[in-house]
Amino acid sequence: MKKLVLLHLILTLFSCQQNNQEMTYPTTQKIPVTDTYFDTEVVDNYRWLEDDRSEETEKWVERQNEATFSFLDQIPFRNQLKNRLEQIWNYEKVSAPFQEGDYTYFYKNDGLQNQYVVYRQKGQEAAEVFLDPNTFEEDGTTSLSGLSFSKSGNIAAYSISEGGSDWRKIIVLDAVQNTILEDTLADIKFSGIQWRLDEGFFYSSYDKPDGSELSEMTDQHKLYYHKLGTSQSDDVLIFGGTPEQKHRYVGASVTEDGRYLVISGSKTTSGNVSFLKDLSVPNSPLIPMDEDYSTDSYLLEAEGDQLYIVTNKNAPNQKLVTTSTNRPQEKYWKDFIPETEQVLSPSSGGGFFFAKYMIDAITKVYQYDKQGNNREEIELPGVGTAVGFNGKKEVDILYYSFTNYHSPGVIYSYDPKTQMSKKYWSPNIDFNPDDYTSTQVFYTSNDGTKVPMIITHKKGIEYNGKNPTILYGYGGFNISLQPSFSITNAVWMEQGGVYAVPNLRGGGEYGKKWHQAGTQLRKQNVFDDFIAAAEYLISEKITNPEYLAIRGGSNGGLLVGATMTQRPELAKVALAAVGVLDMLRYHKFTSGAGWSYDYGTSEDSPEMFAYLKGYSPVHNVRSATRYPATLITTGDHDDRVVPAHSFKFVAELQDKQQGENPVLIRIETNAGHGAGTPVSKTIEQYADIFGFTLYNMGFKVLPETLAKKPKG
Repeated sequence: MKKLVLLHLILTLFSCQQNNQEMTYPTTQKIPVTDTYFDTEVVDNYRWLEDDRSEETEKWVERQNEATFSFLDQIPFRNQLKNRLEQIWNYEKVSAPFQEGDYTYFYKNDGLQNQYVVYRQKGQEAAEVFLDPNTFEEDGTTSLSGLSFSKSGNIAAYSISEGGSDWRKIIVLDAVQNTILEDTLADIKFSGIQWRLDEGFFYSSYDKPDGSELSEMTDQHKLYYHKLGTSQSDDVLIFGGTPEQKHRYVGASVTEDGRYLVISGSKTTSGNVSFLKDLSVPNSPLIPMDEDYSTDSYLLEAEGDQLYIVTNKNAPNQKLVTTSTNRPQEKYWKDFIPETEQVLSPSSGGGFFFAKYMIDAITKVYQYDKQGNNREEIELPGVGTAVGFNGKKEVDILYYSFTNYHSPGVIYSYDPKTQMSKKYWSPNIDFNPDDYTSTQVFYTSNDGTKVPMIITHKKGIEYNGKNPTILYGYGGFNISLQPSFSITNAVWMEQGGVYAVPNLRGGGEYGKKWHQAGTQLRKQNVFDDFIAAAEYLISEKITNPEYLAIRGGSNGGLLVGATMTQRPELAKVALAAVGVLDMLRYHKFTSGAGWSYDYGTSEDSPEMFAYLKGYSPVHNVRSATRYPATLITTGDHDDRVVPAHSFKFVAELQDKQQGENPVLIRIETNAGHGAGTPVSKTIEQYADIFGFTLYNMGFKVLPETLAKKPKG
């Protein structure tokens, strides 16, 4: 007992030293490697951390996690946050139903299940479990990543991810009997499952790398056809594998009647070419449809020999065009739903088309018939984001969900003939959205550009400059941040926290021009937009630098890294998740070279190299600088943005940080880029993230009481 008391005293003293003085971090050995870019030498002291299979890297990860959790363990309200996250998370969640064969399927989570379960029912019979991913692995780290049914609905194929990896396996089932039909397909990556009737399906993958499957470059994507009842080794290569067909991303769509295959090939994450293949004719040729890599197009639907294609060719905000399978080339495309001033994201179902528009990141939806007639705007439940309005042609009822930053998602059924909506399902959650408010503002960035931002918090909070605030951003890859509810953000706002989301350049909120304004030699616009958002929150006395946290993941992790190295005094806390942080070498790993449309690469030109080096977070950490309290999060199985980015960045920060603000890295084991993360791990992560944030803002107790009794 005396030993336990002494140990507790030592840990307490160590915790006090951590909180009030400069921290002592685990030693990270420097082994310099010098690269030369256009006659400029760049030293990389931490290249060795790129080897994810080495014993030295494994031991480094262990030491870093020990240091991180010794700090997190001292946060007095960390368990309160975890308990509250569990309480609010513990409600039944269901998806919209969908029909396959004789069954209606839906996804459901009872509350705290690590993974959603797939249920089905026939007619009025009781629902039964069809697939339960919680049984795949005891700790929930193997997840269901895709489910696709054949034309009849009698056969299904589903893909799984193990440990969060982007590499997948595909299992084929007799859906009626729910029994496995054949051997599992392996080594599949960045792929859908596109059925050709009940005969087989198309999928995409890369050759398995010789070195580490988590970090080695995967550069040539290929499309295969798997015929049921045959071995994967006999699968037919349909596209890829030759110099003229070399693409980093290859995808496919099969028309609902199973006759036509449309193949998409991309060299980067933006822009693609497409080809049409007639599956009813043996050895039919690939007919080029769109050969312009600078634009994007994809098949939405087919009706007999009529194709409906979404494209931004001569339409930065996208349009829907139509053409015949007899003349599929781009020069024959005709406008069906023309481009407007708003960004179009169309869908189809029930014999109709639905034009979903973003207007300052808010959804509006219009319905069109097959003749192209606009049947007017669909009345939505409020101001926010609507997702859905899609299904098979023959269905009578469609579904959509509606949400915003403070309203949990509600599912509505929609009759496309009467254009009437009915509430189908609403959550019974321990959170009252009426107590919260969202406001959209427009602020001015560094170059005069107006940027929208939605600010959400409890009603009635005082703008006194002392509100704990998370500023979240992304700004890249044409991705739009639209209002949506988050259980974790609900807990943050319960504490009196403010949640602010700007729609930065680089995203897709205002079409292709908005996206391109934040790419390559214009990437600094994204950081300037984010910095200006922080300055707006401070100038309006919503918060101040001592109560501001900046947060983002993946490309958003780059955003946080660049912002904190350019303006270290701007925020008290920096939260960078699975970030792209070494901009000189990002293209050397997995499929990273495909991100060059947004970033450019250090090998493109002297100008591009200098620009990337000028903002690359790993290369811009300065000695004797007071950086924000920083918590970097990543997964040891992240094979999209390899964890070496985060490892090298935290090593630089720990070496050069001045002052008492801690710089820590939380490395989740058996986890990847984020998709499929078990609920239990997610709850623990956010208890740590919010606990770290509030504790470093100076809170010794939670800003608002969490003394709520659990349901039941």
